[in-house]
Amino acid sequence: MDGQEERDGHAVRRVRRSSRCLRKGVLYLVVCALVTAILVYAPIFTLQKIDLNGANYLTQDDIMHIAQIHKGEPLFRIQTDELQRTLVKDLRIESVAVHRRLPNTLEVDVVERRPVASVACDYGYLDFDRTGLVLSGFQSLKGVQIPLVTGVTVHDLYIGDTTKDPRTLKVLDFLARLDDDTLNQISEINIQDPKAVMAYTVGSIQIRLGDLDKPDEKAELTNDFIDSLKTNKHKIEYVDFSFDAPFIRLKDMPVEKEQEENSEGGMA
Repeated sequence: MDGQEERDGHAVRRVRRSSRCLRKGVLYLVVCALVTAILVYAPIFTLQKIDLNGANYLTQDDIMHIAQIHKGEPLFRIQTDELQRTLVKDLRIESVAVHRRLPNTLEVDVVERRPVASVACDYGYLDFDRTGLVLSGFQSLKGVQIPLVTGVTVHDLYIGDTTKDPRTLKVLDFLARLDDDTLNQISEINIQDPKAVMAYTVGSIQIRLGDLDKPDEKAELTNDFIDSLKTNKHKIEYVDFSFDAPFIRLKDMPVEKEQEENSEGGMA
C-alpha cells in the first residue's frame, strides 16, 4: 500500500506541475497578445511620416500611392518586405529599402531610375535609363534636359521594354557615367558611325568621342570639359577625345596651328 500511495503522490505532483506550466503558458500568451495589441493599435505607433531618401523625382505622396499605405494606419501592420516588393515594381524605382523607425515613421531609401537619353522610335521618342529600359514615351520631344541620341531608331519597343541594340546600350552606358550637370549640357549625341561618335553641347560645341571603348575615361574628360566651360573665355569649335591626348579647336584658329597642335596631341 505504501508503494501505491507513493506512486499516487507522484502522479498528483505531476498533474499539479503540468497545471502550473499550462497556466504559465496561457499567461505568457495573454501577455504577448496584449503587448502585440498595444504595439499594433496604440495611437503612438501609427504611421505619421515617411522619410524619403535618395529621391529626385519621387515624392512622399508617390510612395504612399504606389504602396497603397495611408497615414494613421498601424505601423506594425505594414510589412516592409512586401512594401519593398511593391515599390520596386514601379518603373521609376531601381532599388529600395524600407525600415520602420519608432514610433511613427517609415524610412524609405530609393535608387531612382534616371532617364539619360531620348531615342527616336516608330511612333515618336522614348526615354531610356542606363540599362536600356524604356521609362516613358512621347509623340514629340519634350523640354526635359537629357540628350537626344541620333543616328539610330529603335523599333517595337514600349514602356517597360528593354532595348538590345548594342550601339544604343553603349551610348546609354556612357551617358549614365556623366554628372547630372554635364548630362544637362549635352543636347545631342550622334552614333551613326560607332567609331566616330559625336556629342553636341547646348552651346553647339562639338565633342568628338571616337568609339566609346573607354567609357569611364571619355566620361571623365567630358565632365571636366563641360565644367571648364563655366570659366573659359575662348570660343571653342570642337574638342576631340578620340586621341590619346585631348585636342581643343578654337574658333578662328589658323589651319596650320590646328595641324601642329593635332600632331602633337595637345590642348590648344
